[in-house]
Amino acid sequence: MAPLVGIVMGSSSDQEAMKETSALLQELGISFEENILSAHRNPDEVRRYALGAEERGLEVIIAGAGMAAHLAGAIAALTPLPVIGVPLVSGDLKGLDALLSTVQMPGGVPVATVAIGGAKNAALLAAQILGLKYPELRKKVKEYRENLAQGR
Repeated sequence: MAPLVGIVMGSSSDQEAMKETSALLQELGISFEENILSAHRNPDEVRRYALGAEERGLEVIIAGAGMAAHLAGAIAALTPLPVIGVPLVSGDLKGLDALLSTVQMPGGVPVATVAIGGAKNAALLAAQILGLKYPELRKKVKEYRENLAQGR
């Protein structure tokens, strides 16, 4: 099955912070792909990735980055797909700079933004978005939240 979710991170050092995203997507049975792409170090690759995402069958993109954190916004500017930004803890500002860079998008280029380090919530939000189209996935999200409410 073609991946439904694209997980993109700005550098290999972000993999540890983003592992909760892939873990929860796996738990929910959602297919995904992972890529390391930097909006600053390889903008041409980011452009190719974003422009081809819909054609490859992706339905949601999750982008995690720290510091200047332009990755989610750069992708959102190039695709009609929903983009979820995960600001990562980094640098002297401990992720506040990443949060502001991710959430403060201009009108017309939205990025859904989770909390600093909110990799798990990004996966859950992606699942909720996909649940609008896939009823079996919506059921899994409901079960997941019921388990949370019961302390499981």
